[in-house]
Amino acid sequence: MEWKYVVGLVLATLAVGVGAGLLLARVRRQGETAPRGPLEGSAAIEPDDDRPAGKNGLKGLGRKSLDSLRVGVVVLDADDYPVLVNPAARAMGLLRSGGAPGTIAAHPILRTLAGQVRRTGVRREVELDLPRGRAGGAQAPLGVHLRAVALNSTHVAIEAADVTEAHRLARVRRDFVANVSHELKTPIGALQLLAEALLDATQLPDLAPEAQSEDLLAARRFAERIHHESARMGRLVSELLELSRLQGAEPLPQPEPVALDWVIAEVVDRTRTTSSAKGIEVVVDGPKGAMAYGNDTQIATAVTNLVENAIAYSGEDTKVLLTMREIDDWIEIDVADQGIGISPQDVDRIFERFYRADQARSRSTGGTGLGLAIVKHIATNHGGRVDVTSALGDGSTFTLRLPARPPEAASPSPTAIEIESGVAGR
Repeated sequence: MEWKYVVGLVLATLAVGVGAGLLLARVRRQGETAPRGPLEGSAAIEPDDDRPAGKNGLKGLGRKSLDSLRVGVVVLDADDYPVLVNPAARAMGLLRSGGAPGTIAAHPILRTLAGQVRRTGVRREVELDLPRGRAGGAQAPLGVHLRAVALNSTHVAIEAADVTEAHRLARVRRDFVANVSHELKTPIGALQLLAEALLDATQLPDLAPEAQSEDLLAARRFAERIHHESARMGRLVSELLELSRLQGAEPLPQPEPVALDWVIAEVVDRTRTTSSAKGIEVVVDGPKGAMAYGNDTQIATAVTNLVENAIAYSGEDTKVLLTMREIDDWIEIDVADQGIGISPQDVDRIFERFYRADQARSRSTGGTGLGLAIVKHIATNHGGRVDVTSALGDGSTFTLRLPARPPEAASPSPTAIEIESGVAGR
């Protein structure tokens, strides 16, 4: 039995030796790859140019791949010092001269995003225009899409994609729509006047139907149709101009306190004719003296569009309930109808431009398909939102959420520039 003890002792010795060798190799590797920061006391992300090539000879492949990207990449440490920058980020002008001679610093927008990511731990994405060259220069601003992600508790990676061309195309599109709509206002107005003149000229005499001229009846019918379509074109042009302004063709006005009592009274007055024609009662409920912050004209337009939408899709002799309520720092305005409702597949698309859930009904009501898109943009510009709950046959409820407090005096985060591919009404 002595040989068994000898074999066991040899195996134990081998196991201890192998374990010690592995442990020593791991300690050596950790010592070789310890992070070295560019600034004393700060831990930077080590470029892989200093790492051993390994058996596959891939030394520096990660850094070379990063340098070959068309998107800019900047990594900031806990002190917002750029410890890793690729050439694309330098070409975009995302670095600035530091406080000391010969030092660099990240763009203030990048530092702001990095600070927000560290505080919240949530990824941030924003699109904005960065000025290039000296102030007042003729060079167009640089449009960038920034995406900030936390790598660890201190380092934040920021990816910057150049979207200048997309921003330019969006501006060209908005300017084109605004200019064409403005030019169309004059001929459409002339058509409306001529249609009204035709209606007066084809006034039917007080005769029995069988004694009336067929040519006169046809002319009267055509004149009524021309008047209806020209009025619809006029509304379409006006709403296109309004939507173009809301999408950024003109600067947004400064938010001011808005008395919602005045807004509701204005909405009821604007919709009185259409509601009376269908025997629909607009019922108002909510606290008196409520205030919202924004632009009074835009808020009145948004609520009017919601009420007109409810009236258009409601049956005769029904009710439209307009309710206000205060929730924390927000004001919510509900517009509920007893209409035909919206199918589930249409609920997510009704805020797209020119989208109609019921094409035949929209043609009969003369809708343009832009009303709800305007509401969505007004809500977005005010920092709020608009939601809808609906079911076929059970009516719909649209909720407009607006701020009830003035904007904070602290420095705001970068403002995103929304570029939409198509956003409207039922």
